[in-house]
Amino acid sequence: MPVKIAFELSDADLEYFRSAMREVKTTAHGLDEKAIITAASRLAAETGARELPEFVRERLGKLEVLIRMLDDAEWRLEGRHRARVLGALAYFAEPADLIPDQIPGLGFLDDAIMVELVVQDLQHEIESYADFCRYREEQKHLEELDPELRRIRLEKRRRAMYARMEARRERRERRGGFLFVLS
Repeated sequence: MPVKIAFELSDADLEYFRSAMREVKTTAHGLDEKAIITAASRLAAETGARELPEFVRERLGKLEVLIRMLDDAEWRLEGRHRARVLGALAYFAEPADLIPDQIPGLGFLDDAIMVELVVQDLQHEIESYADFCRYREEQKHLEELDPELRRIRLEKRRRAMYARMEARRERRERRGGFLFVLS
């Protein structure tokens, strides 16, 4: 019979995780982009092969979306948007974990919490990327008919999604919303 455990993180608890992220972000400048993406990909693959609580599995699965955002040639995430995603993924490139991954059932809990916080902060980037991917799928029929028209439409959509990300982030900053990943 499964046991359900619920917990709530206080502001102090969240600040502990935020502080850990800020610390990693300052030391991550020495890591190159490829090393960060490779480490995050390794974590996603490693957790996919293990039996983990659903909460942990769901959150760590979101790492794959962040990695795809960086690797997608048509999306071409760039500038401070790219830096924000890389800064978020840098935590997962660090070998030192708050909870060692080898502890059965709990080892990836800190990673899952960190992913949840990162996803909340990168919500606008993730939503824009999802919209772009849906649009790209709708335009797939043009690949053989008129590849140049498809390319133009995708570029126009990408620019619109970038503008939307910027506008939403600016509104959030004006409201005083917490930005988890500092850039």
